[in-house]
This record gives sequence, C-alpha cells and structure tokens, in this order.
Amino acid sequence: MKDLSNPRPQLITRQFTLVWALTFITFFAAFQLFPTVPLRLRELGASLAESGRFLTLFTLGSALGALFTGPLGDRVGHRRLVVVSATLFAGFLGAYALLPTRWGFYALAFPHGIVWSGLLTATMASLAHVLPDERRADGLSLYGLASPGGVIVGPLLGLWIQQTWGFAPIGWYLAVLFLLLAALATTLPKDHAHGRAEGFQWPNANVLMPCLVLFCVALGYGALGTYTAQEALALGMPLPSAFLSSMAVGMVLMRLVMLRRGFGKRPIRKLPAMLLGAFAGLALLALLPGGTVRHVVSALLYGAGYSMMHTLINAKLLESVDPKRRGSAFGALLFAFDAGIGLGSFSLGWTIGHYGYRLGWGLGALAMIVALPLAIRMSRD
Repeated sequence: MKDLSNPRPQLITRQFTLVWALTFITFFAAFQLFPTVPLRLRELGASLAESGRFLTLFTLGSALGALFTGPLGDRVGHRRLVVVSATLFAGFLGAYALLPTRWGFYALAFPHGIVWSGLLTATMASLAHVLPDERRADGLSLYGLASPGGVIVGPLLGLWIQQTWGFAPIGWYLAVLFLLLAALATTLPKDHAHGRAEGFQWPNANVLMPCLVLFCVALGYGALGTYTAQEALALGMPLPSAFLSSMAVGMVLMRLVMLRRGFGKRPIRKLPAMLLGAFAGLALLALLPGGTVRHVVSALLYGAGYSMMHTLINAKLLESVDPKRRGSAFGALLFAFDAGIGLGSFSLGWTIGHYGYRLGWGLGALAMIVALPLAIRMSRD
C-alpha cells in the first residue's frame, strides 16, 4: 500500500527546469566552439599539434579561475555571477568572430576560461539548492542530461556551419545566444536557503580525493574535443562529429538507465565500474581498426561511463560539504578537471602531432587507470 503520509518530494520544479536549461544552452554553445576553433586555427596557419593550444589555455584559465570564482559565488551570490559570466562570455565569442590571426585566440583563451569557470561553478551551486535532499542522486542524474544533450547537437551544428559559411557566423550567433542566457539567468532566485558565505573560503580537505579522480580522467578527455574531429576529417569520415555526438548519446542512455534502476543508498559505490567503462571506451578508440564504427562504438562506451562519474562524485560532495561552501567545493572540482583537460590537450596533442592519434588515445586510457585505486577507496569510504 502506498504511503501517502510521506510522499516523495517533487523533483522537477520551475527552478530546477531553469537551471537545467541554463546548463543545456551553455554546453550546446560551448561544444560548437571547442571543435571548430582548432579548425579555424589550422586555417590561420597552426600545425596539428599547435591547434590544441587554445583548449589548453582556455582550460588553464578555467582551472585557476575556478579556485576563485567558486568562493566568489558563495560570497556575492550565484545568480549575479551567472549573469555577469554569461554576458562576458558573449563578448569573447563576438571577439573570436573578428580575429584575423591565431595569436588573438591564444591571448583571449585564458581570460575566457576564467569566465567559463564562473558560469559553471555558479550554475552548479545553484542546482545544489533546488534539489530535495532525499532525491539528490536522481536529481543530479536528470540534470546530467543537460550537458550531453547540448553536446549531441552542438558539434553537429557547429561543424556544419563552419564547413558551410566559415567560423565567423558561429562566433556572432553564439554571442547573441549567451546574451539571451544572461537575460534568462536574471530569473534565478536571488539567494539560496542557506545564505551567503561570510568570507572568502577555500574548500575542505575532503574534496581532495574526488579532485584527483577527475584530474586523471580529464587527462584523456582533454584531447577528445580537439582531435577526434580532426582524426575523422583526416580519415575521410562522412560525419566529423561522430565521436563527440556518440559520446553524448552514451551519456544520455546511461543516465536514463540509472534513473530507471535507481542509485541505491550509496551511489558512490558505482564509481569504479563507471571508471572502467570509460577506460574501455578510450582503449577501444586506440586499438580497434577502422574509422566511423570505431569512433561510434568507443564513444558510446566512453560516454556511458564518463558521464556518471561526475554525477556520483557530485552527489558525494553534496552529502559532505557545508552548504555555504558548495561554490568553493565545485570550484575545486572544476580546477582539477580543467587542469587535467589543459594538460591532456597539450601533452596528448604533442603526442598526436608527432606519433599519431592512436598513441595519444592509448596514453589517455592509461592515465584513467591511475584513478582506479582512488575510485575504489572512495566507494568504500
């Protein structure tokens, strides 16, 4: 008999839908930018290895910036930080459309990454305060459909526009999109239920292990956005965005499965299995023969494991972090993840440029295995 005296809290509210939409639009726009900027840099004279420097500088700015924008959002308010960050993001996108040399992209990438960190940490911290405590894992899994949803469509549209009309239209229309995003963000709640932090605070030590896991994962992930489309074009594949779009499909399918099955009382116990799944996908990308089928199969497996790692780690943090310091905690996670992306894009990009794509994918897979003992320890803690 159904217990009517203790109903489950409502998950999909207006505020939750708004935060979900903000994240979808952010990733829908960003993943038109990430695969097309390297191609624009190649047009401007960059080598294959050099084309990864934009993402390296961008993520370096995001990583370092997250250490400050996370606590800043706790201090000044997350809604204000989202609005300001989205407006500045639009300015950078418009500037990219005008740049005639590749050095301009490199100069803007670092401060652009700082703004990106403010947008992500403030949005994630806002989510933490619209989810009912009893349904955090379910809410995070449903929310996690927003970013892969954007990733599915973004690369397809961005690469099509770039190949049809060039890069400049992407910058212009994305700039307008982020101005609309800033306007939408003004309807977020002014403050959250726990109030603002009274000072500029760094995250607690319990964030260290999750940060190390995401750092190792990001080393391999860092090269995927820059180089999978370039490998596809080099192989003559009909769909250059096959890996990124298939990865996002894998992310969505796994989240739908987990929403149906549930996470149990201790969701973090599933982290090692998800890590092994993502490792297997990247290893197949390095080892399987062929082109399109290899990209699709490996991406589906990689995306299925990769997407849930963020959900499980975020759910763990929400249980253990002071609500007034959630911005700083998510900032630390973003620092670790983006530092890994930047280092991976640079180092694996150098490897790919000198020794080929497959060795780069293989080294990325090996980096993920380093995180397995840490994931096992977290699952038992």
